[in-house]
Amino acid sequence: MDISPSVYEHAAAFLGRTPWEASRDGRLLFEAHRTAYEYYRQRPVMPGIDIYNLEPEAYGATIVPPSGSGIPAIERPPYASTADLLHLPPLNPRTDGRIPMLIDVGRRLAQRFPEADIRVPISGPFSIASNLIGPEALLIDVALEPQRTADALMHLVEGQVAFAEAVREAGLDVAFFESAACPPLLSVESFRRVELPALKEAMRRIGHVVGHPIPCIIGGDTEPIVEAMLETGTGYLICPSETDQSKFMRKVWDHTDVRIRINMDPGVLSRGTWEQIQQEADRVIGLVAGRSNVCIGTGALPYEAPPEFVKRLMAYVESI
Repeated sequence: MDISPSVYEHAAAFLGRTPWEASRDGRLLFEAHRTAYEYYRQRPVMPGIDIYNLEPEAYGATIVPPSGSGIPAIERPPYASTADLLHLPPLNPRTDGRIPMLIDVGRRLAQRFPEADIRVPISGPFSIASNLIGPEALLIDVALEPQRTADALMHLVEGQVAFAEAVREAGLDVAFFESAACPPLLSVESFRRVELPALKEAMRRIGHVVGHPIPCIIGGDTEPIVEAMLETGTGYLICPSETDQSKFMRKVWDHTDVRIRINMDPGVLSRGTWEQIQQEADRVIGLVAGRSNVCIGTGALPYEAPPEFVKRLMAYVESI
């Protein structure tokens, strides 16, 4: 059984630095992910810390330092409604925000570790819109202005395709994240009507850029929308710890062309004993036993997760 730990802010802990410090400095970001990869040898390597902040910051959002080891967050949404998003020029991944730095870090990691699978995180349009106008304003527009919202999401796709093109030119691959679009805040009907057209278009065009179907990574309670997610043509889904994992797996069981990463509860990895971690691993392994094309995921590893437990977990899962 394969295991795929997700290392973002957790990488900063290897340097004894905060996520804020590592997220703002290309040298520190490279060293953090270099050190984490040398320890875990995980696949894939996704060089980022606050991955959902990248595009909103490039579009004008201000990211503020958190206290302690918290994850950096947006101070306040820079725009008021989806009407504002329709007038945004597509982001330029070669000049805007920290995106050029992140791509450069990915390039340096690929040069250092040619055997590694380096994937630059790219956000989906709903997640970007949620950070640019705030989740409440976005959900109000979904309810009251569904067509305008769908148009705004489609408008944001252009910048994401340009981002993917810059990543590909650097010789790297992409991972695609869209967790703001999950239920229960966004209903299944609204997901299909407002989000799915832009999601399909983004994934289709980015997949064309990189030359293969891209992973569709949506966290949260995704069991109600898993059929719609399969319609994107993705070859990779996660089964989040926050959803009904048994129901999710029943819905995807026969879609064996789609790789499923079933996530453990990341809280157990930061607070649990080894025995509790092992029990959680056994639980998720039991949910996928007998299905081909699966792996175990950790969810986003918490900053404070003990590395020795994570590595012990990897050895345990891979021995099964």
